[in-house]
Amino acid sequence: MKTNQMKSRMNSRMKTRFGLISLLLGASIALVGLLNTAIAGSDESDVRSAVQHIFDQLKNGQYEALYDSLPSSSRSRISKERLVQGLRRSQNTFQLQRIDIGPPRVSGNIAVVDTTMYAHVTQPFDADGKLIVQQYLIREDGKWRVATGDAATINSFLKNNPGFARKFPIKKTRAFVNQNGKWIEIPLGGRRG
Repeated sequence: MKTNQMKSRMNSRMKTRFGLISLLLGASIALVGLLNTAIAGSDESDVRSAVQHIFDQLKNGQYEALYDSLPSSSRSRISKERLVQGLRRSQNTFQLQRIDIGPPRVSGNIAVVDTTMYAHVTQPFDADGKLIVQQYLIREDGKWRVATGDAATINSFLKNNPGFARKFPIKKTRAFVNQNGKWIEIPLGGRRG
């Protein structure tokens, strides 16, 4: 009789331990899932913040600070003075108004986000305009840096991240002007007939 009671107690203890282990394992899996979601959410939030911050620097004429937001590979190809001078020359052609930032897609140290930037264009004509731009960002030294416009940096990172490149191929920038309440696409680059 004592043997049956001992077996029953052992079974009960094992069931309790198994239940406790199962509960802890389930809680651990849930915690890891929550942490991954929080990290991903944090990365996406950080990417959005970086894009907004750089847009604000551009809008407010903070070109020297904007230079420091570029990836090191971009800074190695253009001097701060040259970038600042080029941006200052363009100041009289448009006035940035706002930016719409789409959902960021992050994979490791590279991210992409679709944006629409609105501006009032003053030269060569007077109109409201918008640019639809795919922003590529690279994380360096723990900070997201916008690499948009730096084809060499973007192509290098996409070459080293072929899965990301397949999922998010580079999109052509598109420009529009508002005429009579309608957005009309205008060609960028290339030859004019």
